[in-house]
Amino acid sequence: MRIVFMGTPDFAVPSLDALCETGHKIVGVFTQPDKPRGRKQELTPPEVKVCALEHGLSVYQPASLRTDEAYALLCSLDPDIIIVAAYGKILPKSIIDLPQYGCVNVHASLLPKYRGAAPIQWAVLNGEKETGVTIMQMNEGLDTGDILIQKSIPINDDDTAESMFDKLSGLGAAMMRDALPLIERGELTPIPQDDTLSTYSPMIDKSLCDIDWSMSADQVHNRVRGLYSWPIAQTVYNGKKLRIFRTSVTDGRGEPGKIIALSPLTVACGENAVAVHELQLEGKKRMKAADFLLGHRLETGTILGA
Repeated sequence: MRIVFMGTPDFAVPSLDALCETGHKIVGVFTQPDKPRGRKQELTPPEVKVCALEHGLSVYQPASLRTDEAYALLCSLDPDIIIVAAYGKILPKSIIDLPQYGCVNVHASLLPKYRGAAPIQWAVLNGEKETGVTIMQMNEGLDTGDILIQKSIPINDDDTAESMFDKLSGLGAAMMRDALPLIERGELTPIPQDDTLSTYSPMIDKSLCDIDWSMSADQVHNRVRGLYSWPIAQTVYNGKKLRIFRTSVTDGRGEPGKIIALSPLTVACGENAVAVHELQLEGKKRMKAADFLLGHRLETGTILGA
């Protein structure tokens, strides 16, 4: 088959790598335009662009797919199928209808749950015990197309959004590779989604970072895990931001936000408590909580977030 691949971040890279091993012809890779990153705001290519160039593939970075130029370009590439993985743009109907086998999406959730931009983070933030990948036949809606293949994997108590990204990107790549010959032979039966079971996962931003210690320990722990490795959960200590990277749920009672033990560093929540294992005070390096305590005279009874 002639394949056009559309993807942008590192999540999509394993899928592109897997497609390169199938023997099918990848006639073009579409990804988002280069964007400034880091403190110096240097123009940086998306991870998919880097991967595509390493494979010697043609890369296209249109600002929009809703133009005559983008449609004409895709027509000239004459794809049999368009495969999408975390591209970040909604495809218009004209493009969805263009290839013989349509457009197929690698989505990192068990649809219809967690439609939208950040399904991995929200599954962890909400304390889900499992998630997965759905290979979906795309339509004009936001992740509303028929399900072709779906597989689930557990979310462990120590998993973070970052660790689940790694697991799900690999799973999605393997599923897409296995699905291609089935799609070509017409051996997959599309299953409509039940819209009454749908949930939405909006983009993650820094407004979620501040920890509300009145939440239960499980919820605080999920907040820390779900926002790792960006944008990172945080609280306030001595008037400075205190970023928290790793926690675990433990027994304990006290006023929410109060430090109730130092070994390990334990903070009371609305229900139970969390042990803080790694943190970073504003202007300082990330470190283990035990090392942090060596340089800071924290006392039990100190209130965080005040």
